[in-house]
Amino acid sequence: MINIYDNANDMAENLQKTQQFQDLQHAFDMLKLDAVAYGLFKQFQDKQIELQQKQAQGLEFAPDDLSKLQELGDKIKDIDAIKELISKEQALAQLMDELNSIISKPIADLYK
Repeated sequence: MINIYDNANDMAENLQKTQQFQDLQHAFDMLKLDAVAYGLFKQFQDKQIELQQKQAQGLEFAPDDLSKLQELGDKIKDIDAIKELISKEQALAQLMDELNSIISKPIADLYK
C-alpha cells in the first residue's frame, strides 16, 4: 500500500527547489536586510494573525483593530522590498493552486 505522506513530504522537498520558492526566499531575505521595512512587515503580520485568531474564536473586532491593520497596510504598501515579496508570494500561490487542482482532480472527477 502507498504511503501518501511520503509523497507529500517529497513534494514539499521538491517545492523548495522550484524557481517560485527560490524567488520568494530571496525576496524575504532582501526584506529582512531592511530593518525598518521588516519591522513594519512583522507588525502587519502579527496584527493579521491576531485578527484571524479573534475571528476563529468568534470574537468581535475592536474598531481600532481594523484601523490599526489598515494603518500598517498603508505604511507598507509602497515599500519596494514588500512589493517584491508580495509579487513572489503571488507567483508561488499560483503554483500551489495548480498543484492543488492536480491533486484534487480525482475528487472532482468522482462527482462528475
